Amino acid sequence: MELCCLTVLQQYCIMVDVSSYHGYAAIQGRGTVALPAELRRKYRLDEPGAQLEVTEREDGVIELRPTLPVPVDEMWFWSEGHQAAEREAEDDLAAGRFRTFDDADSFLADLESLAADPDR
Repeated sequence: MELCCLTVLQQYCIMVDVSSYHGYAAIQGRGTVALPAELRRKYRLDEPGAQLEVTEREDGVIELRPTLPVPVDEMWFWSEGHQAAEREAEDDLAAGRFRTFDDADSFLADLESLAADPDR
């Protein structure tokens, strides 16, 4: 991804992926920035609760990153520990380290044999 700083009024910079979009966003009254509809749709910024994360860098660049709020009852999924477990599970699936079962009884029998011999 190639990022470009779009300078607006010499003080603001909007980072965008110029491989797919290049343009300008006007700063309106009270500092409101109007993003082009194409970008709002692409990054789901037209959804309720959508926000832009604003980061001021030491070099004077202001970065905007699209974010969507996470409901409180789903925050556990995005915790660092759970995301590590998700990556491990994806690696296991990709490497073929899994078993399938035809029914609940065969699954439970496999769990029992695993409990009896955890090194298998």
